[in-house]
Amino acid sequence: APAAAVSLRRCSTRVTLEGVNRSVIDRIIRVDHAGEYGANRIYAGQMAVLGRSSVGPIIQQMWNQEKDHLKKFNELMVAYRVRPTVLLPFWNVAGFVLGAGSALLGRKGAMACTVAVEESISDHYNSQIRTLMEEDPEKYKELLQIIKQFRDDEREHHDIGLEHDAEAAPAYSVLKTAIQLGCKAAIFLSERI
Repeated sequence: APAAAVSLRRCSTRVTLEGVNRSVIDRIIRVDHAGEYGANRIYAGQMAVLGRSSVGPIIQQMWNQEKDHLKKFNELMVAYRVRPTVLLPFWNVAGFVLGAGSALLGRKGAMACTVAVEESISDHYNSQIRTLMEEDPEKYKELLQIIKQFRDDEREHHDIGLEHDAEAAPAYSVLKTAIQLGCKAAIFLSERI
């Protein structure tokens, strides 16, 4: 029988950890997982408020990409044996509240939140790309490709937010600054805790 010829050997999901800078990899994967987790919660909050509005399908499209990002970082956490941040329960609530709260300001408020968060995240990804390039671009080739692709997705979300009148949100510059300060704090804490 042809089916008997199929190998049932288990595949390893772990990557070769030989020669990698564990502290850099742990920090990058932990914070990126936390960020993608938080982004998922933000979009969940926005969908709870605006899911049935004209901007609902746009938010859903961005959320679907964030779900793919989170799935990939879940896989990378196992492959690189990285523990998640202990702050995930906090990011769960804070992300949803930020998403729902910005959406309560209307579609412009939700899009202002998207612009602020995605700009912060794409800048953070750029910093990580520089770090990995300085470490060893060949050794971190797969991780670099993933981060570059996700950074490009986040930039696309940023641009979608601008196209949908983010800058016309009430107190846009104050809202954007406050959200970005929160993002910087979340990044700082999630890398370390």
